[in-house]
Amino acid sequence: MTDKEFTEEEKIHRKMAIDFFNYTWTLLDKEKRTIAEDDEMIHAAHASRFHWGKVGTPTHFERGEWQISRVYSVLSHPQPALYHAQRCLTICQENKIEGFDIAFAYEAVARAYALAGNEDEKKKFYKLAQTAAEQIKEADDKDYFLSELKTI
Repeated sequence: MTDKEFTEEEKIHRKMAIDFFNYTWTLLDKEKRTIAEDDEMIHAAHASRFHWGKVGTPTHFERGEWQISRVYSVLSHPQPALYHAQRCLTICQENKIEGFDIAFAYEAVARAYALAGNEDEKKKFYKLAQTAAEQIKEADDKDYFLSELKTI
């Protein structure tokens, strides 16, 4: 779908989804954030997912859920991290989304379980993530994924 196929309202949702997604990454990448910036990061990630919910595809939905889970993981909030990681995984499974995205869905679940102190579930999903990594075709994507997986 090109921009010409979007209504004006849909174009606004798309722009907001992208802008909030990128803003969330800006905050995630900061070495030190204030409490206010932590709050903004949570709100921006949810806002991005909200706007993708209006105009996106299942891939946008699961990536939005993944990003929300990562935000909560970075902020050491295991319950919402796990909830959104599981939503990400469910969206991937229901829509047969594979490769890079399913690998990161498993990574998010493993990370959330690790944060929650559930070592058995962490190991289970970590192994699923490793197996899914074998299906990532692009070498750079695979290397990036594996480097992220090692941070759990």
